[in-house]
Amino acid sequence: MSRRNVSSGSYLEPQIGFSRAVRIGDIIAVGGTAPISAGGGTDCIGDVYGQTKRCLEIALNALSDAGAGPEDVIRTRILLTDVTTWQEAARAHAETFTDIRPATTVMEVSGFVDPDWLVEIELDAIAVTAVKKD
Repeated sequence: MSRRNVSSGSYLEPQIGFSRAVRIGDIIAVGGTAPISAGGGTDCIGDVYGQTKRCLEIALNALSDAGAGPEDVIRTRILLTDVTTWQEAARAHAETFTDIRPATTVMEVSGFVDPDWLVEIELDAIAVTAVKKD
């Protein structure tokens, strides 16, 4: 089986030595995805819901680049710096995965690389559907 690394263009990828996603065979793992705005910096500062939406957007773009779609996601992890905000993150997650309903873990962590990040998302998928990439 071949290995395919997917980059999101994050400034942290070469610094830390990671890929946004890795695909081997039909298995795709998307690493901890932070709410980095398109132009750099943190998106939606102070807004857990907005940051979760941004994390999911980046993670699902990486998943698409790896040849899969949201319907292929089997597990997500929502990491929060304040677990009392879980409902805001859960609302964004539910909007994305209402009909898919992957196995999900919500947990609190002491912090992230950037103190403005309130949430990170990880996801795992098994590519059973074909996604057409231009």
